[in-house]
Amino acid sequence: MPSERRARDRTASWPAALALLPLGLLGAAAWYGRWVRPGADDWCFLPVVRDEGVSGLVGKFYLTDNGRIANGVLTGLYAKFGVAGHQWYALISAVLVLGVLWAVTVAALDRARLTAPRGVPLLVAAMVAAVFLLATPNTYKTFYWPASSVSHTVAPVLACAALIPLLRARSRAAGKWAVAAVFAAGAVTGTLSEGVSVVVCVTLVCALAVGHLLLTGRRRAHVRIWCAAGVLGTAAGALVLLTSPGSRIRRERYGARGASLLAPESLAESLRAFAHILATLLTTWQYLGAVGAGLLLGLLARGADGRPPAGPPRRALLFGAGVLALLVSGWLCTLLAHPVFGAEVAGVSRTWNDYLLLYIALLVGAGAVLGGAPRRRERRTAALRATGALVCGVVCVALAVPLVRLGGEMRTRAHDWDRQDRWLRSRAALGARVLPYRPLPISGMGEPFADHGRKEWPAKCVARYYRIDRITDATRHPDRAPARPRTQRPSREHNDQ
Repeated sequence: MPSERRARDRTASWPAALALLPLGLLGAAAWYGRWVRPGADDWCFLPVVRDEGVSGLVGKFYLTDNGRIANGVLTGLYAKFGVAGHQWYALISAVLVLGVLWAVTVAALDRARLTAPRGVPLLVAAMVAAVFLLATPNTYKTFYWPASSVSHTVAPVLACAALIPLLRARSRAAGKWAVAAVFAAGAVTGTLSEGVSVVVCVTLVCALAVGHLLLTGRRRAHVRIWCAAGVLGTAAGALVLLTSPGSRIRRERYGARGASLLAPESLAESLRAFAHILATLLTTWQYLGAVGAGLLLGLLARGADGRPPAGPPRRALLFGAGVLALLVSGWLCTLLAHPVFGAEVAGVSRTWNDYLLLYIALLVGAGAVLGGAPRRRERRTAALRATGALVCGVVCVALAVPLVRLGGEMRTRAHDWDRQDRWLRSRAALGARVLPYRPLPISGMGEPFADHGRKEWPAKCVARYYRIDRITDATRHPDRAPARPRTQRPSREHNDQ
């Protein structure tokens, strides 16, 4: 009996210890956030919020930019604090992502009447958060650039949070609150991100289709109502966005009318681009960390009676519906982004995050099924546990190497940015109206005078930020420049939320 107790204690403790690896990775990534400095669209947001407040930015988004009201609110909340808001954003968003994923994992296990060692839900959530935020081709734009993160990284996580009230509902009143919560979350998502709205609607429609076969009785009716409320809320928010003056102006700017989206060339090119994106995701081996975490979840989770959980009656159908939702929503997101980015849409990796969380969730589910299968046949699982733990550990190490490199680049840029910022402010305070500005690019971020000087909007925003009339390209007059530029290969990725 004491030996069994010791075995249970070891089983309960080692997943929590393993979770320290992805948690440490996320902590290091958040710590590097102190080196974030404004760039690209930030130059335009900061002076608007400074001069007109958050409401001024929301009005700008709705009336002239893109129609994203909720996006304007969230962007204004961090821009209100200037540079400090950009520095704290990584930490706050990392805690938010981890907290939501942890809560969803715990609620899902509880709803399925499964128990697992205390560290397992945290391990799954931390591993998913790590690969979601750090395994992408451009971690800076995914995690550190707030303007992109609000639109493509935080948005799907906030949509995922609507699952928690549904999974926790145990009474009729709680069920009504869950329906109201998903409708409200859908409405916010509809005015936050067009891509995430597409993913939400397609996923909920697929859930409606398979729910008829997987659920029965009252539970089936409640899930149907919940899914329908989510679709209606998202559609209502999207309608507000699409009918806004800002959205109309944006569509006219990029020629994104219905006819152009449905043109055979646009359909074919977006399909080829999505196939390229999908091939990249499937061959990015770091996402195996999600499979490893799911494998451990399947191996360690038990039913309420202490036995291995029985497999879902139609888990193949459920997984197939998830894959279908990923394929359809991913292609539609690529189609929506095609007018903005054209032939280079496949290279704009931050837009992949709209459906990337769904992809990672499917990987966790696949790992859990693999882990549960030998458990049900009562096979020895020590080797599989070691394999799952090893995969998680190797992935964390692999993600740490480029993260440290990026942290060094961010630190160098921050020092140069601060030095130039002090110089520009001192000259502006002395009455200068035209000042030289040296671009400080990082990870393909847009800077003034990029694209051989053809991008004019960042320069105008920088001038407004420093309250001067105009800035000039300091690289043409090195003797007047306040900071030395860092050489970096130009990126093909555009900067547009």
